[in-house]
Formats: sequence, structure tokens, C-alpha cells
Amino acid sequence: MKAVLFANTDWYLYNFRRALATSLQRAGYDVLLISPPGPYGNRLRGLGLRWESLPMQRRSLNPLRELALLWHLTRLLRRERPALVHGFTIKCAVYGSLAARLAGIPARVNAVAGMGYVFTSSHVKARLLRPVVRGLLRLALGGRDARLILQNADDVELFRRAGLVDPAHIRLIRGSGVDCAQFAGISRQAPDDGCPRILLASRLLWDKGVGEYVAAIRQLRSQGRMLQALLAGTPDPGNPAAVPEPTIREWVDEGLLTWLGHVDDMAGLLGSVDIVVLPSYREGLPRTLVEAAACGLPLITTDVPGCREVVSDGVDGLLVPMGNSDALALAIARLQDHPAFARQLGEAARRKARMQFDERIVIQRTMAVYAELRDLRAASAESSV
Repeated sequence: MKAVLFANTDWYLYNFRRALATSLQRAGYDVLLISPPGPYGNRLRGLGLRWESLPMQRRSLNPLRELALLWHLTRLLRRERPALVHGFTIKCAVYGSLAARLAGIPARVNAVAGMGYVFTSSHVKARLLRPVVRGLLRLALGGRDARLILQNADDVELFRRAGLVDPAHIRLIRGSGVDCAQFAGISRQAPDDGCPRILLASRLLWDKGVGEYVAAIRQLRSQGRMLQALLAGTPDPGNPAAVPEPTIREWVDEGLLTWLGHVDDMAGLLGSVDIVVLPSYREGLPRTLVEAAACGLPLITTDVPGCREVVSDGVDGLLVPMGNSDALALAIARLQDHPAFARQLGEAARRKARMQFDERIVIQRTMAVYAELRDLRAASAESSV
């Protein structure tokens, strides 16, 4: 059985789905990974996985370029003849599913991690695109041989209310999975000197709460608090909500934070910090929080879809209102002033990560969706004989 996994970056496939791809290989699948070109394609090949690049531009709205991409995808799928296509993120879900329909591929699986820029932004461009994307989603996600994987209960309800897909075809699988054993086994290196190291690690987008994080740190520093603020990640030029690099360098020059840029060794970084924050506006299910939870770190995040799947306020982390830098500053100060409470939250977060978000659970449930569609096709073939 052949499966095609389609994402909008090779970085995503390598960091979030390589465990799924290798597990599929071990289970006897012939796996092809496809994405726009990038430096992680060769890393995937180095793992013994097939990877091909696509002429795809994430921000493109050029109709001719988009039609060319759709035609390229359709020809690729006709050549490969997979049993199923699994697309990640909204654009890949739409294009992968449309190409699969045109190529006569029997099964389509789509995983949408959050609603993306078009649905979360209030910008005019996003509002204009919204009805178009809704129509494309209805066309792409429909059909008895399609399944939609969502990462949190809020998105499940949103898709049901919007009528974008038959609710019977929605499957809830929380996140892309984390190797909890790897993160639980790291050695903590953060010094116990009363100066906590605070980390925000994400794509550097305004809707990840980067502005609120900086404002909270500025407020805490004005109160004379000793702390070290870290920012990990890079601006995403393919996203209209990207934080400009000159703005980040201004914060660094002001002495507010240390900018680490892209970090490959997240386990090592998490072992060197005391608190992890993510003041995001909306998520599918944030991997950074799950990795930090697996390390036993106290978490602070926003009371929004996706984030509240990982954190229950006062139980395994703290929740603050979205867009509220004052509340974020208060939460950081609370953990700084009460280290025993912070440790209690971190241990509870570790237990929750192991029980709900381990990659073995996610991969098992994803492969069950594949098997469901395979069995449905087999039953259809028997009934037609």
C-alpha cells in the first residue's frame, strides 16, 4: 500500500511527521513525502525516505501559478497511484484533495492544525479570501472516502458549525505527537539562582503573542525583577503576520531579551530554562508546549483553542487571556515567586504529556484512520462483485 504525505514545508515533514513516515514504512507502506524545496529534503532522504519537491509558493495568489501547481500534483499522483493522500495544513489539504480527486485516488486524509491566517486574521485580505477558502474546503474535504483530522475539540465544533465537512468524517487526534521519553530524559541545566530563564519558542508571528511576551518582560523588568527572557525561532516571510527582523533586533538592542534564532536541539534548550510561555491567539495543538510539558516544565499559555487542550489552569500550567500582557506578566511573576507551585505544575504537565500526547498514541490513531479507509474500500469492492 502506498501513501503520499504532503506538507507546505520540508521542515514540517522532518520535524513533525518523520516518525509517522518511518512507522508507516515499518508497517509495509511505500511512503512518498512531498513539499516545496528546502534543506530538510535531503535529511528525509538520509533517513531512507522518498521525498520530492514541488513548485509551490505558500503566499502565491497567482491563478496561473496555482493551476500549474494543481496540474503538477495531479500528474504526480497519477504516476504514483497511491492508495491514499494525506495533506497537512489548509492549502495542502485543498490542493492535495483536489488533485487526488482528479487523479482518481481512492482515499484522502487531511490534517488541519489550526484554522490558519485566512480564518484567524482580521486583515482585509484574509476576510476577502475567507469565503473562497470555505468553498474550496467544502469541495476538497467532502466525500465518503475522505477523513478530516483535527487537533482540538474547538476546531471540531467550528468545522461542524460551518458545515465544511460531514461530522461523521471528522477524527480528533491531539497533535502530531512528541517522543516524550526523549524529553523526559534530558538533564536540567538551568541554574537555581533566583533569576528564572523564560522561553518563548515559536514561529515569530504576531499572532503567536510575541508582542505580548515582549510587553510582559518589559513590565517585569520595570518592577526590578531579575529574569532572563529568551526568544527562539525565526520570522516566517511566507506569513503576513511575520514579526519583522529589525523589530526583533531592536528588542535585543534594548536588552529586553536574547534572540536565539532557529534551534535544532529543542531538548537541550528546554533543559536550560525554567518556564515556557506561548501567548498564542489560536493553535491546532502546540508542539512546543507538549515538548516542554514532557520535560516537566511549568507552562503559561492563553485560554484559546489548542492551548487549553494542553493546559488546564492551575492544574498543569497557567492560562491567561489572549492579548493581555499584564496577565502574562502576573503569571510569570507568580511562578517566579512560588517555585514549589511551579514544580508541581511541571510534574502534572509531564504526566499529562505522557498519557495524551506521546507520538506512539498519535501514530497509532492516524494509522487507524488509514485502516478505516482501506477497509471501507475493500468492503465497497466486495459489494460490487
